[in-house]
Amino acid sequence: MGTPDFAVASLDALVKAGCHIIGVITAPDKPAGRGMKLTESAVKKYAVENSLPVLQPEKLKNPLFIEELRSLQADLQIVVAFRMLPEVVWNMPPLGTVNLHGSLLPQYRGAAPIHWAVINGEKETGVTTFTLKHEIDTGDILLQKSFPISENETTGEVHDRMKEIGAALLVETVKGLTAGNLQKLDQSSVISSQSPVLHHAPKIFTETCQIHWTESVDRIHNLIRGLSPFPGALTVLDEKILKVYRSKKEMASHDYPPGKVLSDGKTFLKFSCADGFIHILDLQLEGKKRMLTEDFLRGYHIKNLSV
Repeated sequence: MGTPDFAVASLDALVKAGCHIIGVITAPDKPAGRGMKLTESAVKKYAVENSLPVLQPEKLKNPLFIEELRSLQADLQIVVAFRMLPEVVWNMPPLGTVNLHGSLLPQYRGAAPIHWAVINGEKETGVTTFTLKHEIDTGDILLQKSFPISENETTGEVHDRMKEIGAALLVETVKGLTAGNLQKLDQSSVISSQSPVLHHAPKIFTETCQIHWTESVDRIHNLIRGLSPFPGALTVLDEKILKVYRSKKEMASHDYPPGKVLSDGKTFLKFSCADGFIHILDLQLEGKKRMLTEDFLRGYHIKNLSV
């Protein structure tokens, strides 16, 4: 059960590992693009190309879908980047339902674990396979795999590495469940034994994307890379919305007010913040294409500019 490209890596790994995939459940086709043409999910495209049966329910509690799902007689259900499942679905197969989550649970439960790990400046993240329970992302941990996040890495780059690491962990999990040699770990026992401060990963909203130039260089740099490539960190340039996708830190004391724009008009564009400057390396001004800063400056004259 999955929808986006992130889930395709897991499905492909399971197929290549020799797992018998008796059904693929994904989102219904949706209108997209200027022509509002019906578009298939990445998972459906893969399933069709590999002759796997596909179900696309509008509602997961629909009795017809429930009967169709039950008729498949699955031993195990796998969920990767899908929807929240009703109990009648996740409790159906004898081996239960396993979810792949993009964090080291119990940290970063929620819809946007990769974004928030990068936004918060984490040096490490990982993937977790766990069994589904009533409360979202709280089920028993099966396996985990950690990996580092570098100082300038974006959410998109972490995502692309994570989908492959997660796919391999999922195959290992399925093999362990089949062999009956996996030990389940209650998340509450992890919390009580380590007493960690729990970080959450709620959905990203527009207000989350606003850059506040009164904050530190580190916090702003992490926000920018944490929201890249989607949805993008937001600020204003010449009264237009500016999306920022990549940045570079410059630690320096200065007397400029927060958010002052500085540039030589050719090679650099930077904004002042609490303890230095943020150099913009990759951007998109409202009404224009995304481009590198040097390319942008060649064709655009910034108003009220300080050098």
